[in-house]
Amino acid sequence: MKDITHKTTTRRTALAAAFLSIDRAILEATESGRNTDKGNALEASRVAGIMAVKRTWEALPFCHPIPITHCDVEFDLRDDGIYLEVSATTIAATGVEMEALYAAGVAAMNLYDMLKPHASKDTGLIAVTDVHLVKKRGGKSDFARPEGLRAAVLVTHDGVAAGEKEDTAGQAVRHALEKKGVDLAHYQIVGNAAEQVDSALGDLLGENLDLIATVGGTGMEPKDCTVDRVRSRLDREAPGVMEAARAYGQGRTPFAMLSRGVAGVVDKTWVVTFPGSTNGAEETANAIITGLLHGMAGQC
Repeated sequence: MKDITHKTTTRRTALAAAFLSIDRAILEATESGRNTDKGNALEASRVAGIMAVKRTWEALPFCHPIPITHCDVEFDLRDDGIYLEVSATTIAATGVEMEALYAAGVAAMNLYDMLKPHASKDTGLIAVTDVHLVKKRGGKSDFARPEGLRAAVLVTHDGVAAGEKEDTAGQAVRHALEKKGVDLAHYQIVGNAAEQVDSALGDLLGENLDLIATVGGTGMEPKDCTVDRVRSRLDREAPGVMEAARAYGQGRTPFAMLSRGVAGVVDKTWVVTFPGSTNGAEETANAIITGLLHGMAGQC
């Protein structure tokens, strides 16, 4: 299975369709499927489709079990057959389109099963056709990726600055930003001292950047001053940014709640503090970058 541990949960919807091509005489003889030898084919197929949405992961080996918050099956009775649509909704880290597609096929096959006894040799074709995805929403393609954004990464760590520790956390943030198409205009490493952090922040704030991402200094040690230096400069704090990061991280480690990270704007520049641990930096990036891009583009 694909690893979706790093993905954030979002509301995702999908709509899939299928068609049961069937001779008109069969539809007329069964009141459009409502009166078959096995019962009401429409209602039974609605139930079959809903059950299929919930149990897709048992039939398709690479589908993840996901919570289904809503699903339904609707029918459109036509002269040449029965068109059906399956809608499905989830709040999860992966999409729900396979659930909708699988259910559309199952609902159509149940119609086939209940109507085929009424298809004599004289009545012609009965077939399941055109199972397809109509639309889906909520995945990464639905979130715009603004262009032309410029950022700086400021690593604040004595060990990294002295060359005693590898700069993995800063590089993780750099990779996450570049992956989203953000131009990295500056990358700087300084020590933990307040005057060093202040000086570096002041210089970067004069560069007319869209984002300054600090990495390190978000913990509870007395030397962890980065958060304090950033907070003292903010014109407007955006508490929801780090609330989202801590909530995301807390679902993966019991220590995320200890991060003192802050985020906000200085004039028009966003300043966000990332943890100095590699896992913490990666998880914070996974949690906030999509929303942060929206804010950096001035759309909040």
